[in-house]
Amino acid sequence: MKTEYEKCMAGEPFIGSEDPKILEMILRTKRLLREFNATDLAESGRRQELLREMFGSMGKGVHVDIDFHCECGKHIFVGDKVIINMNCTFVDNNRIDIGNNVLIASNVQIYTATHSTQVRERMVDDWKEGQEICRTYALPVRIEDGVWIGGGAIILPGVTIGRNSVIGAGSVVTRSIPANCVAVGNPCRVIKQIDNNE
Repeated sequence: MKTEYEKCMAGEPFIGSEDPKILEMILRTKRLLREFNATDLAESGRRQELLREMFGSMGKGVHVDIDFHCECGKHIFVGDKVIINMNCTFVDNNRIDIGNNVLIASNVQIYTATHSTQVRERMVDDWKEGQEICRTYALPVRIEDGVWIGGGAIILPGVTIGRNSVIGAGSVVTRSIPANCVAVGNPCRVIKQIDNNE
């Protein structure tokens, strides 16, 4: 029988409060975030230490601004030369993979977690005080090399943004975007191809 954590990583409905591994990971991450977001910007060494402790992995030349928020931390994998600007939120119940040379503007939200549209599947019937009220499932998000995500964009569960693509500010990305294009809007759609060989 799968644990709730194993269900989570398999993209199956799970109840996070019923798995000590999930609860411990979230508590640890929230404590690290509190320290990270309170750290002086000039304390770059300490900030890097906290990020390396928090994330699953992190390459070279990574800058994460405050206020940064995430859920589990260890499900975030960041490549080299990445900027994550102010006020970003990554709900990383499943993996968020970020490639090299990626720019993520302010107020970007990346969600791996979602719920069923069926209320009977979404809500817990035999709920008791102090327990989780709903079931969640989580799908991985992948941001490939060379991507630029504009300010205020929202990336939904299960999405891949292809290599070198640009997501316009304020876009809501509901499905995967191919490589080498500009995509904008709600829902986000491709409006232009980019020739990155020029």
